This record gives sequence, C-alpha cells and structure tokens, in this order.
Amino acid sequence: MRRLFGSVRARATLGATLVVAVALVAAGVSVLLSLRSDLIDQAGTQAERTARNVAASLAAGTSYADLKLDDDEEPVQVVDDHGTLVAASEDLQRITGTGTGAVKPQPPRESTGSDDEDDDTALEPGEIADEVTLTNGSATIDGESADYRFAALEVEVQDKGTLTVYAGASLDAEQGAVGTAQTVMLIGFPLLLGVVAAVTWLVTRRALRPVEGIRAEMAAITASEDLARRVPVPDTHDEVARLARTTNETLAALETSVERQRRFVADASHELRSPVASLRTQLEVAAAHPELLDLEGAVEDTVRLQRLAGDLLLLARLDAGERVGDKRVDLGELAVRGARGRAGVTVEATDVEVVGSRGQLERVLGNLLDNAQRHARAAVAVTVRREGDWAVVEVADDGRGVPAADRERVFERFVRLDEARARDDGGAGLGLAIARDVAVRHGGTLTVRDAPAGGALFELRLPVV
Repeated sequence: MRRLFGSVRARATLGATLVVAVALVAAGVSVLLSLRSDLIDQAGTQAERTARNVAASLAAGTSYADLKLDDDEEPVQVVDDHGTLVAASEDLQRITGTGTGAVKPQPPRESTGSDDEDDDTALEPGEIADEVTLTNGSATIDGESADYRFAALEVEVQDKGTLTVYAGASLDAEQGAVGTAQTVMLIGFPLLLGVVAAVTWLVTRRALRPVEGIRAEMAAITASEDLARRVPVPDTHDEVARLARTTNETLAALETSVERQRRFVADASHELRSPVASLRTQLEVAAAHPELLDLEGAVEDTVRLQRLAGDLLLLARLDAGERVGDKRVDLGELAVRGARGRAGVTVEATDVEVVGSRGQLERVLGNLLDNAQRHARAAVAVTVRREGDWAVVEVADDGRGVPAADRERVFERFVRLDEARARDDGGAGLGLAIARDVAVRHGGTLTVRDAPAGGALFELRLPVV
C-alpha cells in the first residue's frame, strides 16, 4: 500500500478524485436543498391558493355544508374564532400541523364578533387577510397518510365571526423528487468518480512516461558510468522537457568536470614524474659515486617538486570550495611587495582595498609577475588603480604577447604555448590557471590582451570594498 501511494501517479489520481468528490458532494447537497426549497415553496403556493378559494366562498356567504372541500382531495379545515372545527374534508381521518387535530366538524357556537373592533388590523365582514401562515404537518385521508404543507388564512364572515381556513398541499412530489435525486447521485457520483480516477490515472501515466524514461536512462548511466550518454528529451514544451534538458546540461557539465579531473591527474602525474625521476637518478649516481653528486641540480629538482606540489595542493583546495576569506587586502601594497627584488619590474600603484584571502591574492600577483618575467625581453610594468567599483591590476611585459586564438587557452591547467620550451624554464603550466581560479572565486576576472608597447597585458579586476 505504501509503495502504491508512494507513486506520483497514484497520489495525483487520489488527490484529483478527492477534490472532485468534495466538489460533487457540495454541489449535490446544494442541489438537493435548492430542489427541496423550491418544491416546498410550490406546495405552499398551492395550499395558499386552495385556502383563498375556500375563504372566498365563505366571504361570499356560502354555508359550511355547501363548501366544496373534496375537489382536490387535499385536507381542508375551517375553524371558528372559538377553535371549533366547523368544516373539514369529508374523508379526513387524522391531521397534524394545523390549529386543531379535530377531523369531524362540530356545530358552530354563536359568534361574539371580533375582539379587536378597535384594532386597525381587524378584518371587515367579507374581508380576507393578506398574510398567510405556512406550516408542515401530516394527514390521513381515506386511509392514506402523507406529509403536507399547510396554509392558514383568516377570513371575516358576517354573523360567523373570524374563521381560519387550513388548506394542505401534498409534499409527495417534493419527497419523490428529492429521493430520486438522491438515488441518482448515489449511483452517478461513484461512477463519475471512477471515470475521473481512470482518466487521471491515464493522463498522469502519459504525462509521466517521459519521466520514467529519464529515470531509466539515469539508472543506466549510473550503472555504466558512461557520462557521454544523455537522457531523452520529449517533444513538448512543458516542465518534463525542461527537466530533461537541464539533466542533460548537468550531465554535460559533469562529464566536462570528470574529464578535467582525469586530465588533471594525468598531467599532474606526468609533471611529477620528471623531477622525481631526475632526483632519483642523481641520488642513485651519488650513492654509487659520491664525487659525481650534482648537489645544485638536486636542490633545483627538489624546489621544483615542492612548488609543483604546492600548486597542486592549492588547486585541490580551490576545487573543494575553500573560502576566500573576508579580510581587507591592499592590492597596491601587495604589488609593491611582490615586485621587490625582481629585476626590470616597475610598479605604479595606488592604495586600493579588496576583501578576500591575502595569501591567495599574493599568489595571483606572484604568478602574474613570474609569467611576465619569463616572457619579457627586458621590462615588466605593474599598475594598480581604481575604476569605479573595481580594483584593476595590470601586469604588462615587452615580450612576444599571446596570440588572440590562445588567450583563453593559456588559463587552462598544464597548458604551455611554447611546447619546445624546456620544462625547467616554462614551469608546469599551472600559474595562470591558479590565478584565474582565485580571481573568479573573489568575484573578479582575469583576462589577457596586447600591451600598448607590445607583449602581453594581464588585467585582474576585483570588486572593491
């Protein structure tokens, strides 16, 4: 049961059925109440019409014996101002809901006239009251019992005083109609709910069929670990199609990320192999022939290995989402300190503060200066200034520059444009990649373009405090 109602289709079907059921019950009750009210009003109108006809006959002087009270086979009573039944339907055997339960007429008492002769609302002889009192009751006529709507109407008759006419109209039509409506509802509502449930089940199954296809394909991708596969996109413009497209975009991003990690691991292994192999060779030679130990070369390989390990560790921390920090850092001060002791480097800087990690920003400036010195012919110029809400750091060299087609590629990991360059001179190709990652994580950008005097100009932009 839990598995069944754990399905979206089952919950949607149940929800739709419940909503329709509540709506049908509310509508059915409203219809029944309205139908009953209308039929009762009709019965009341009919009873009032009968009462006025009898009252008109009495006002015209018709005697009790000559009253036609059995024409419509409805219960009629005439009661005088003493409460005595003076006329009634011939076959009336029992009655409730009127002024008296008597069914057999009695000889009338002498009228004492109206007790309200000074009342402005008192009736004149032959006058019929405007107001009618309606009540519900029952009666038995000729052995048949039924419920009735009774109308009570007063009439003033000469020498007879104030008489009250009670006339009934059967409620059988109301009861029959309401009963029929209830029967139809009791039979029709479950059938209608069944149709609603079936239609909802089929519609949701059709609507969710692409979702099942997406789920199945995702399960297959998980089992095969083939991130090149994509989920099917339905030929619609609804939420399911957007879900499929977003899923494919996520798979593409994941595939790119995994491929990037694979290349990273492969390139890191390749870069580490060279200094490790060189250092091992020197140590093995030194072990066999101590006089041939190249101590300077061993130190250089160790330093290179240390730097490479540091770069790889920083990239790993950046990929893991290391926080950039929230300290104020003066980029002008960092530029001056970073250029100190570097030959051919000039600095023109103003104090511009940003928020971030001082260590990471020092690493960015250091990497940019290392790259510029590596490619410069003679001079490197560093400029730090503020432009609106941005701190701008420019590092320009007078080297050969970066071709336009490679200006994004140089920021990829382990990329060296000059493949013929010695590894010892060119580094591992991680400096610019690290610089851009740090810039992006600080909410900024790092781009490259041609310097005004030739060479390459790297521009770092970071939001100011």
